[in-house]
Amino acid sequence: MRTITIAKGDGIGPEIMDATLKILKAAGAQIETEEIQVGEKVYLSGNTSGISKESWDIIRKNKIFLKAPITTPQGGGYKSLNVTTRKFLGLYANIRPCMSLHPFVTTKHPVMDIVIIRENEEDLYGGIEHQQTDEVMQCLKLISRPGCEKIVRYTFEYAKQYGRKKVTCFTKDNIMKQTDGLFHKVFEEIAMEYPEIENEHWIVDIGAAKLADTPEIFDVIVMPNLYGDILSDVAAQIAGSVGIAGSSNIGEECAMFEAIHGSAPRMARDTANPSGLLGGAVMMLNHIGETEAAEKIQNAWLKTIESGIHTKDLYRAETSTKLVGTAEFADAVIANLGQLPTKLPPVKYDNTVVINLPKYKRATPKNKVLVGVDLFVDWKGLNADELAQMLQTIEVRDVKLTMITNRGIKVWPEGFQETFCTDHWRCRFKSSSAISFSYEDILALMHDALQSKIDVIKTENLYQFDGKDAYSLGQGQ
Repeated sequence: MRTITIAKGDGIGPEIMDATLKILKAAGAQIETEEIQVGEKVYLSGNTSGISKESWDIIRKNKIFLKAPITTPQGGGYKSLNVTTRKFLGLYANIRPCMSLHPFVTTKHPVMDIVIIRENEEDLYGGIEHQQTDEVMQCLKLISRPGCEKIVRYTFEYAKQYGRKKVTCFTKDNIMKQTDGLFHKVFEEIAMEYPEIENEHWIVDIGAAKLADTPEIFDVIVMPNLYGDILSDVAAQIAGSVGIAGSSNIGEECAMFEAIHGSAPRMARDTANPSGLLGGAVMMLNHIGETEAAEKIQNAWLKTIESGIHTKDLYRAETSTKLVGTAEFADAVIANLGQLPTKLPPVKYDNTVVINLPKYKRATPKNKVLVGVDLFVDWKGLNADELAQMLQTIEVRDVKLTMITNRGIKVWPEGFQETFCTDHWRCRFKSSSAISFSYEDILALMHDALQSKIDVIKTENLYQFDGKDAYSLGQGQ
């Protein structure tokens, strides 16, 4: 008997959790539950994280967390519990299956059956943001090799376990050559280890367009965090409804399972569809080896859907046979336990294949050499030539100003007067000869900038790794 942690959440959370647990019990799932309180009440008690230390201890003890949707209060200061949980517990992989249930659930894509696997810990979701000038805010996009390797390898192992034939990678590495470029590079490296699985890469914008238009050409898609967050919702919606989609969040030690929809606090009682949370629970059962119960529940759910027993969100006069509430829908699924769908394809889960990922091994460090520095300057002028003249007065030794950009576009030397400039300038200094660049040069530049009343708001060191430049050029260079 496995003990799992549950949280009933806010809004529709308690009723869809009760319905889900009732189905799990009826299916004979060998689990016990330990409930914790998270969400709105905890936030409003003065805890800005929405969860207590005691609740964290229970989650970490049981390792498996089934969570209903929660409400985060309006206003500043309240942190997203979902993001916090994923990062604290190292839940690096977010898995969202999106399958069409045509003709029983309205969709323009009747043969759609894809899984989106999203990196869950880094990218822009580090939430590292700063206001640097009156006009410019910054958010850091962090992509790491360990993060890329873990999510890409998990994706190929998932595809192998579930008999999927193709894995597609979406990035924007034609623009973000360092960050998204690393994700793409790691994808190609690891794909070579799985020759039996077809692999391909798409630039995310055209990939998203094809996903919305012809999702049947995809099978499993892996993406960095932000793209995956957006496109998994798109995929769930075009498959039929975000309201019936579940997801899993998998880490090396812990895992969290949930619906992808929100708490819908204004929805009337006993009208919510519990299918999203139930889908998350089925993924949980598979994860802990309860494949027999998972298979029984999923097939009973499919049988219920094709029988036309639908909650308000799915009910249509031409395809539905009965409008039911949350509790009655759960009872219908229970009544169908042990039956297989006849029009929708039944599922068969294999409990003999387990995803076992190797621990990340850090490679031998590359030869890292400092070759320059970008000084980011808050300056209210508009003429880059004038700024360049000011900056050239602080040049030290053989270290020279080589470029100024504004919002990434080169504005000096040889900038265009048509280019609109904010008050945020990237000013690149590099050695103009074979003399090596040093950290002392950066300190000297900073000292002279201070003396000249040049407002340096940030510095970014420029490195070569094994002789290769590891920083972006200015657009237009």
